Amino acid sequence: MTSLPRYIAEEIATDHVDGLLTRREAIRRLALLGLGTGAAAALIAACDERKPRHAGSGEGLATVPGERQALPVEPITWKGPRGELQGVWSQAHNARRGVLVVHENKGLTDWAQSVAGRFAGAGYSALAIDLLSEEGGTVQFNDPAQATAALAKAPRDRFLADLNSGVDELQARVPGSKIAVVGFCFGGGLVWQMLASGTPRLSAAVPFYGPLPDNPDFSGSKRSAVLAFYGALDKRVTDSQPAAEAALDRAGLIHDIVVEPDADHAFFNDSGPRYNAAAAEDAWRRVLEWFGRYLS
Repeated sequence: MTSLPRYIAEEIATDHVDGLLTRREAIRRLALLGLGTGAAAALIAACDERKPRHAGSGEGLATVPGERQALPVEPITWKGPRGELQGVWSQAHNARRGVLVVHENKGLTDWAQSVAGRFAGAGYSALAIDLLSEEGGTVQFNDPAQATAALAKAPRDRFLADLNSGVDELQARVPGSKIAVVGFCFGGGLVWQMLASGTPRLSAAVPFYGPLPDNPDFSGSKRSAVLAFYGALDKRVTDSQPAAEAALDRAGLIHDIVVEPDADHAFFNDSGPRYNAAAAEDAWRRVLEWFGRYLS
Protein backbone atom coordinates (compact mmCIF):
# COMPACT_ATOMS: atom_id res chain seq x y z
CA MET A 1 0.00 0.00 0.00
CA THR A 2 1.16 3.53 -0.72
CA SER A 3 1.11 6.15 2.04
CA LEU A 4 -2.43 7.52 1.71
CA PRO A 5 -4.24 4.15 1.34
CA ARG A 6 -2.13 2.77 4.22
CA TYR A 7 -3.12 5.77 6.33
CA ILE A 8 -6.81 5.22 5.58
CA ALA A 9 -6.53 1.53 6.52
CA GLU A 10 -4.86 2.42 9.81
CA GLU A 11 -7.58 4.96 10.52
CA ILE A 12 -10.29 2.33 10.10
CA ALA A 13 -8.40 -0.03 12.42
CA THR A 14 -7.94 2.74 14.99
CA ASP A 15 -11.66 3.55 14.85
CA HIS A 16 -12.31 -0.04 15.93
CA VAL A 17 -9.69 0.16 18.69
CA ASP A 18 -11.39 3.31 19.98
CA GLY A 19 -14.81 1.63 19.98
CA LEU A 20 -16.22 3.63 17.08
CA LEU A 21 -16.64 0.60 14.80
CA THR A 22 -17.47 -3.01 15.54
CA ARG A 23 -14.83 -5.52 14.56
CA ARG A 24 -17.11 -6.87 11.83
CA GLU A 25 -17.61 -3.39 10.37
CA ALA A 26 -13.89 -2.64 10.54
CA ILE A 27 -13.09 -5.90 8.74
CA ARG A 28 -15.74 -5.06 6.10
CA ARG A 29 -14.30 -1.62 5.49
CA LEU A 30 -10.75 -2.94 5.31
CA ALA A 31 -11.91 -5.56 2.79
CA LEU A 32 -13.15 -2.70 0.58
CA LEU A 33 -9.55 -1.49 0.56
CA GLY A 34 -8.33 -4.90 -0.54
CA LEU A 35 -7.16 -6.32 2.81
CA GLY A 36 -7.89 -9.97 3.57
CA THR A 37 -9.20 -11.05 6.98
CA GLY A 38 -5.77 -12.04 8.27
CA ALA A 39 -4.10 -8.81 7.19
CA ALA A 40 -6.98 -6.78 8.63
CA ALA A 41 -6.74 -8.58 11.98
CA ALA A 42 -2.98 -8.00 12.11
CA LEU A 43 -3.43 -4.30 11.35
CA ILE A 44 -6.05 -3.94 14.10
CA ALA A 45 -3.74 -5.65 16.59
CA ALA A 46 -0.85 -3.36 15.63
CA CYS A 47 -2.96 -0.23 16.02
CA ASP A 48 -4.22 -1.49 19.38
CA GLU A 49 -0.66 -1.85 20.64
CA ARG A 50 0.32 1.65 19.51
CA LYS A 51 -2.75 3.51 20.79
CA PRO A 52 -2.10 5.42 24.03
CA ARG A 53 -4.76 5.21 26.74
CA HIS A 54 -5.44 8.64 28.16
CA ALA A 55 -8.49 10.03 29.90
CA GLY A 56 -10.06 13.36 29.12
CA SER A 57 -11.52 14.40 25.80
CA GLY A 58 -11.61 18.12 26.45
CA GLU A 59 -15.28 18.26 25.49
CA GLY A 60 -17.81 20.37 27.32
CA LEU A 61 -17.93 23.67 25.47
CA ALA A 62 -21.13 24.11 23.47
CA THR A 63 -19.72 26.36 20.78
CA VAL A 64 -18.53 25.43 17.31
CA PRO A 65 -15.84 27.92 16.21
CA GLY A 66 -17.03 30.28 13.50
CA GLU A 67 -20.51 28.76 13.31
CA ARG A 68 -22.46 31.87 14.31
CA GLN A 69 -20.89 33.99 11.57
CA ALA A 70 -20.99 31.28 8.88
CA LEU A 71 -22.34 32.24 5.46
CA PRO A 72 -24.37 30.04 3.09
CA VAL A 73 -22.71 27.66 0.63
CA GLU A 74 -23.87 26.87 -2.88
CA PRO A 75 -22.97 23.94 -5.15
CA ILE A 76 -20.75 24.78 -8.11
CA THR A 77 -19.04 22.94 -10.95
CA TRP A 78 -16.10 23.86 -13.14
CA LYS A 79 -13.97 22.29 -15.85
CA GLY A 80 -11.20 20.20 -14.36
CA PRO A 81 -8.25 18.39 -15.92
CA ARG A 82 -10.23 15.13 -16.43
CA GLY A 83 -13.79 16.38 -16.65
CA GLU A 84 -16.23 18.34 -14.53
CA LEU A 85 -15.28 19.01 -10.91
CA GLN A 86 -17.79 19.61 -8.13
CA GLY A 87 -17.64 21.57 -4.91
CA VAL A 88 -19.40 24.16 -2.81
CA TRP A 89 -18.66 27.88 -2.80
CA SER A 90 -19.17 30.45 -0.06
CA GLN A 91 -18.65 34.09 -0.96
CA ALA A 92 -17.31 36.36 1.77
CA HIS A 93 -18.32 40.01 1.93
CA ASN A 94 -15.74 42.18 0.11
CA ALA A 95 -13.27 39.30 0.14
CA ARG A 96 -9.79 39.75 -1.27
CA ARG A 97 -8.51 36.36 -0.09
CA GLY A 98 -9.50 32.78 -0.81
CA VAL A 99 -9.33 29.41 0.95
CA LEU A 100 -9.44 25.94 -0.60
CA VAL A 101 -10.94 23.39 1.82
CA VAL A 102 -9.91 19.73 1.42
CA HIS A 103 -12.20 17.19 3.02
CA GLU A 104 -11.61 14.08 5.14
CA ASN A 105 -11.68 10.54 3.76
CA LYS A 106 -15.48 10.37 3.65
CA GLY A 107 -15.71 12.94 0.88
CA LEU A 108 -17.45 16.31 0.74
CA THR A 109 -19.77 15.78 3.70
CA ASP A 110 -22.12 18.35 5.19
CA TRP A 111 -19.49 19.04 7.82
CA ALA A 112 -16.78 19.77 5.22
CA GLN A 113 -19.19 22.11 3.46
CA SER A 114 -19.87 23.92 6.74
CA VAL A 115 -16.17 24.68 7.13
CA ALA A 116 -16.27 26.65 3.86
CA GLY A 117 -19.18 28.69 5.20
CA ARG A 118 -17.32 29.40 8.41
CA PHE A 119 -14.27 30.69 6.55
CA ALA A 120 -16.49 32.93 4.42
CA GLY A 121 -18.06 34.30 7.59
CA ALA A 122 -14.57 35.15 8.81
CA GLY A 123 -13.81 37.09 5.61
CA TYR A 124 -12.25 34.45 3.35
CA SER A 125 -14.18 33.29 0.30
CA ALA A 126 -13.96 29.52 0.37
CA LEU A 127 -14.19 26.64 -2.08
CA ALA A 128 -14.62 23.12 -0.69
CA ILE A 129 -13.71 20.68 -3.44
CA ASP A 130 -15.23 17.22 -3.93
CA LEU A 131 -12.39 14.82 -4.73
CA LEU A 132 -14.94 12.17 -5.67
CA SER A 133 -16.17 14.25 -8.61
CA GLU A 134 -14.90 11.69 -11.11
CA GLU A 135 -17.11 9.07 -9.41
CA GLY A 136 -20.14 11.37 -9.67
CA GLY A 137 -19.59 13.17 -6.38
CA THR A 138 -19.83 12.22 -2.71
CA VAL A 139 -23.65 12.25 -2.93
CA GLN A 140 -23.47 9.10 -5.05
CA PHE A 141 -22.26 7.07 -2.07
CA ASN A 142 -24.91 5.98 0.41
CA ASP A 143 -22.27 4.01 2.30
CA PRO A 144 -19.48 6.25 3.69
CA ALA A 145 -17.14 3.25 3.66
CA GLN A 146 -17.57 2.98 -0.12
CA ALA A 147 -16.66 6.66 -0.47
CA THR A 148 -13.54 6.07 1.63
CA ALA A 149 -12.59 3.02 -0.46
CA ALA A 150 -13.01 5.00 -3.69
CA LEU A 151 -10.68 7.71 -2.40
CA ALA A 152 -8.13 5.11 -1.30
CA LYS A 153 -8.07 3.55 -4.77
CA ALA A 154 -7.72 6.78 -6.76
CA PRO A 155 -4.21 7.84 -7.81
CA ARG A 156 -2.52 10.63 -5.89
CA ASP A 157 -1.66 12.48 -9.11
CA ARG A 158 -5.37 12.81 -9.86
CA PHE A 159 -5.96 14.47 -6.53
CA LEU A 160 -3.10 16.91 -7.03
CA ALA A 161 -4.36 17.85 -10.50
CA ASP A 162 -7.88 18.41 -9.15
CA LEU A 163 -6.59 20.48 -6.22
CA ASN A 164 -4.55 22.67 -8.53
CA SER A 165 -7.68 23.13 -10.62
CA GLY A 166 -9.46 24.18 -7.43
CA VAL A 167 -6.78 26.82 -6.87
CA ASP A 168 -7.37 28.02 -10.46
CA GLU A 169 -11.10 28.29 -9.78
CA LEU A 170 -10.49 30.20 -6.56
CA GLN A 171 -8.21 32.67 -8.29
CA ALA A 172 -10.81 33.20 -11.01
CA ARG A 173 -13.53 33.90 -8.41
CA VAL A 174 -11.36 36.13 -6.21
CA PRO A 175 -9.02 37.78 -8.74
CA GLY A 176 -5.68 38.98 -7.43
CA SER A 177 -6.18 37.36 -4.07
CA LYS A 178 -3.75 35.44 -1.95
CA ILE A 179 -4.75 31.80 -1.60
CA ALA A 180 -4.57 29.35 1.30
CA VAL A 181 -5.37 25.65 1.54
CA VAL A 182 -6.75 23.89 4.62
CA GLY A 183 -7.14 20.11 4.82
CA PHE A 184 -8.35 17.67 7.44
CA CYS A 185 -7.21 14.07 8.02
CA PHE A 186 -6.89 12.60 4.48
CA GLY A 187 -7.18 16.19 3.24
CA GLY A 188 -4.41 17.25 5.61
CA GLY A 189 -2.21 14.63 3.99
CA LEU A 190 -3.03 16.11 0.59
CA VAL A 191 -2.00 19.55 1.83
CA TRP A 192 1.40 18.07 2.65
CA GLN A 193 1.42 16.46 -0.81
CA MET A 194 0.67 19.82 -2.45
CA LEU A 195 3.61 21.36 -0.61
CA ALA A 196 5.85 18.45 -1.62
CA SER A 197 4.81 18.77 -5.27
CA GLY A 198 5.77 22.44 -5.31
CA THR A 199 2.79 24.80 -5.32
CA PRO A 200 4.16 28.36 -5.37
CA ARG A 201 0.69 29.91 -5.62
CA LEU A 202 -0.14 29.05 -2.00
CA SER A 203 0.56 31.83 0.46
CA ALA A 204 -0.51 29.70 3.42
CA ALA A 205 -1.13 26.00 4.05
CA VAL A 206 -2.82 24.42 7.06
CA PRO A 207 -2.74 20.61 7.37
CA PHE A 208 -4.82 19.24 10.25
CA TYR A 209 -3.53 15.85 11.52
CA GLY A 210 -2.60 14.67 8.02
CA PRO A 211 -0.16 11.89 7.10
CA LEU A 212 3.26 13.10 6.04
CA PRO A 213 4.61 11.93 2.66
CA ASP A 214 7.62 9.63 2.67
CA ASN A 215 10.89 11.60 2.56
CA PRO A 216 9.16 14.98 2.16
CA ASP A 217 10.87 17.78 0.27
CA PHE A 218 9.04 21.10 0.49
CA SER A 219 11.69 23.22 -1.19
CA GLY A 220 9.42 23.97 -4.16
CA SER A 221 6.84 25.72 -1.95
CA LYS A 222 8.97 28.42 -0.37
CA ARG A 223 6.21 31.05 -0.56
CA SER A 224 3.88 29.03 1.69
CA ALA A 225 3.60 29.77 5.40
CA VAL A 226 2.66 26.45 7.03
CA LEU A 227 0.59 26.04 10.19
CA ALA A 228 0.19 22.37 11.12
CA PHE A 229 -2.04 20.83 13.79
CA TYR A 230 -1.82 17.54 15.64
CA GLY A 231 -3.63 15.98 18.59
CA ALA A 232 -1.50 14.80 21.51
CA LEU A 233 -3.53 11.57 21.80
CA ASP A 234 -3.27 10.82 18.07
CA LYS A 235 0.05 8.98 18.29
CA ARG A 236 -0.40 7.28 14.91
CA VAL A 237 -0.19 10.62 13.09
CA THR A 238 1.51 12.86 15.65
CA ASP A 239 4.62 10.66 15.70
CA SER A 240 5.45 12.17 12.30
CA GLN A 241 5.57 15.70 13.73
CA PRO A 242 9.38 15.79 14.22
CA ALA A 243 9.90 14.68 10.60
CA ALA A 244 7.49 17.38 9.41
CA GLU A 245 9.34 20.02 11.38
CA ALA A 246 12.71 18.86 10.05
CA ALA A 247 11.44 18.94 6.44
CA LEU A 248 10.01 22.44 6.88
CA ASP A 249 13.28 23.62 8.41
CA ARG A 250 15.30 22.14 5.53
CA ALA A 251 13.07 23.92 3.01
CA GLY A 252 13.31 27.22 4.86
CA LEU A 253 9.53 27.61 5.09
CA ILE A 254 7.89 29.86 7.65
CA HIS A 255 6.03 27.46 9.90
CA ASP A 256 4.46 26.69 13.24
CA ILE A 257 3.41 23.25 14.47
CA VAL A 258 0.79 23.00 17.20
CA VAL A 259 0.10 19.82 19.19
CA GLU A 260 -3.21 20.30 20.97
CA PRO A 261 -3.13 18.74 24.46
CA ASP A 262 -5.76 16.12 25.38
CA ALA A 263 -6.95 16.11 21.75
CA ASP A 264 -7.26 13.07 19.52
CA HIS A 265 -7.45 12.60 15.77
CA ALA A 266 -10.21 14.61 14.03
CA PHE A 267 -10.57 16.89 17.05
CA PHE A 268 -11.82 19.74 14.83
CA ASN A 269 -14.77 17.82 13.38
CA ASP A 270 -17.78 18.78 15.52
CA SER A 271 -19.92 16.13 13.80
CA GLY A 272 -17.66 13.29 14.98
CA PRO A 273 -17.10 11.43 18.25
CA ARG A 274 -13.56 12.77 18.80
CA TYR A 275 -14.54 16.44 18.66
CA ASN A 276 -12.67 18.48 21.25
CA ALA A 277 -14.27 21.89 21.61
CA ALA A 278 -11.39 23.52 23.48
CA ALA A 279 -8.80 22.33 20.96
CA ALA A 280 -11.05 23.29 18.02
CA GLU A 281 -11.58 26.79 19.38
CA ASP A 282 -7.84 27.26 19.90
CA ALA A 283 -7.06 25.95 16.41
CA TRP A 284 -9.66 28.22 14.78
CA ARG A 285 -8.22 31.26 16.54
CA ARG A 286 -4.69 30.33 15.45
CA VAL A 287 -5.75 29.74 11.82
CA LEU A 288 -7.43 33.13 11.56
CA GLU A 289 -4.42 34.83 13.12
CA TRP A 290 -2.16 33.00 10.63
CA PHE A 291 -4.30 34.05 7.71
CA GLY A 292 -4.36 37.62 9.00
CA ARG A 293 -0.58 37.58 8.94
CA TYR A 294 0.14 35.78 5.68
CA LEU A 295 -2.91 36.44 3.47
CA SER A 296 -3.15 40.16 4.16
